[in-house]
Amino acid sequence: MPHASGPFDVKITPQPADDKVGDPTVGRMSIDKQFHGDLEAASKGQMLAAMTEVKGSAGYVAMERVTGTLRTPGGVRSGSFALQHSGTLNRGTAQLSVSVVPDSGTGQLAGLAGKMTIIVADGKHSYDFEYTLPDAP
Repeated sequence: MPHASGPFDVKITPQPADDKVGDPTVGRMSIDKQFHGDLEAASKGQMLAAMTEVKGSAGYVAMERVTGTLRTPGGVRSGSFALQHSGTLNRGTAQLSVSVVPDSGTGQLAGLAGKMTIIVADGKHSYDFEYTLPDAP
């Protein structure tokens, strides 16, 4: 299965509270990323997070639309796709799933499927993206 990898920059910006939710432990943030390496792309998205009273415990879900190019074994392909995140932090132990939303690929990335691993080391972010993509027409 092909892999793409590289660093990325991320900016997460808190958004105003929704008066209907009214719970300060639930927050909403915007996501703005720049991917580099095999995936040269920008993404925009939204995140919902819930904090708890227990230090090191929280959860989040997010959706983001990635637009750019993906360097594949068959060449560079352009288009966009959506990523779905689901993460939990259980007393400091993290579990994260980031998957391509089925049938979200556009352009030359139509039919894209896969999972992304996010790595954070020394305050820097990187990704490892394992994917499948139909042959180009």
